[in-house]
Amino acid sequence: MLNIQGRPRRVCDGLTRRDVLRAGGAGLLGTSLSTLLAAEEAGRVAGPRAKSVLFLFLFGGPSQLETFDLKPDAASGIRGPYRPIASRTPGLQICEHLPRLAELSDRFAVIRTMTHRSNDHNACHYIQTGHPLPQAQRGAAGVDATGQDWPAMGSVVEYLDRLGDADRPEDQRRDFPSYVYLPNPLGHIQGYDRAGGYAGWLGGTYDALATHIAKRGPDDNPYFRDCDDEELDFRIQGLDGPALMTLDRTRRRVGLLDQFDAARARLDQAQSTREFGRLQARAVRLMTSTAMRSAFDIRQEPERIRDRYGRHLFGQSALMGRRMIEAGARFVTVVWDCPDGYSWDSHTGSHDVGRHLLPGLDQTLSALIEDMNARGLLDETLIVCLGEMGRTPRPDTSTWGRGHWSHCFPAVLAGAGIRGGVAYGRSDKDAAYPSDHPVSPEDLAATVFHALGIAPDDRVSDPLGRPVAVMDGGRPLVELFG
Repeated sequence: MLNIQGRPRRVCDGLTRRDVLRAGGAGLLGTSLSTLLAAEEAGRVAGPRAKSVLFLFLFGGPSQLETFDLKPDAASGIRGPYRPIASRTPGLQICEHLPRLAELSDRFAVIRTMTHRSNDHNACHYIQTGHPLPQAQRGAAGVDATGQDWPAMGSVVEYLDRLGDADRPEDQRRDFPSYVYLPNPLGHIQGYDRAGGYAGWLGGTYDALATHIAKRGPDDNPYFRDCDDEELDFRIQGLDGPALMTLDRTRRRVGLLDQFDAARARLDQAQSTREFGRLQARAVRLMTSTAMRSAFDIRQEPERIRDRYGRHLFGQSALMGRRMIEAGARFVTVVWDCPDGYSWDSHTGSHDVGRHLLPGLDQTLSALIEDMNARGLLDETLIVCLGEMGRTPRPDTSTWGRGHWSHCFPAVLAGAGIRGGVAYGRSDKDAAYPSDHPVSPEDLAATVFHALGIAPDDRVSDPLGRPVAVMDGGRPLVELFG
């Protein structure tokens, strides 16, 4: 059973002030109305190519040499255990374990030259925000998110959408959050709370709506096996089921919320608390929303569609991501996390890479592109798929385990006007460094914002109310768009 942020909430004995603030901090009570039309009319940005972004994050770092930048002519100690196959993209050879994507490569672009110097997993922050990780106290493991972090791209979208929402009548505001994170906040399945996916100093009210799923045991990997519907119940706990809340109960709960008016008047005037009254009204609409219940019920999907995406956690989460886009979300992150300590962080060998990781990615990403295209969603949705790094050209072990390597790794982009059949940038003979057209995380973030019609000089407010530019550097890769 999935719970919001892994915290089952009571549904029959009323909401506390802490409940409401926590729900607001989880991004649950946000709405999503864009400011982009106003920006376009003001002449600050071109019309947006994308209404939404589906961001597939492969935590751990897929190897460039085993995915989209094979080097069959490299030395035997570098080129890897898998053979290349031809794709529909001139000059692009793809791993033999990605046959569906090879046949579909005329629908997407591959950037082969992502690069940065943050050669550890804290680069998750860099990739998801477009900013290097700031110095902060991060707990014993040194990876946990803090309030000093830069806001995730999805949180920026949430913030800007709420600005556009502010002047609309209450009954015209949509009840679906802009930013959704599936199936877990990054690291939660390992017991961490990794930086990069949160609103950081922008404030917890702009965090994603995030679901949570637990492992069956210490050695379980739900990304490597079929998951049954009991554990893939993406419906939000407390919003469905015969024993749960009814409209009458909700109305009584509003009375309980009214009791907090006096306490609310004593709260400081931070952004999140200034919106407290609006959040009350949004909470009622959210809790009674048929659209919310329906969007999170993946059982409404035909069996053949669920099979096509893959019954494993990544496949079903990507399918749920598509449902979130259809329901009104604007930035959906779907994570392939690392529950077993390795997965895409393949230090120890290639056995799981060829058996589970590459076939799972091939199945799900190809299904997503085809499904979004068939539904008419691909033209208005930017799909981005990458990890936070690549892997070392030379293996760490005789079984082709590879270490961290942030200096050259791939990304896949599709939809929203991205030209298919493009291989952008070339790496050197060992796929170790870019030979031309290096692409930084700043460039990637600028490209995402460009697709959404967000200008790099658009401002968000820091905790002191000072305006801060969305991006500090980075060049959108406009040449990727048709």
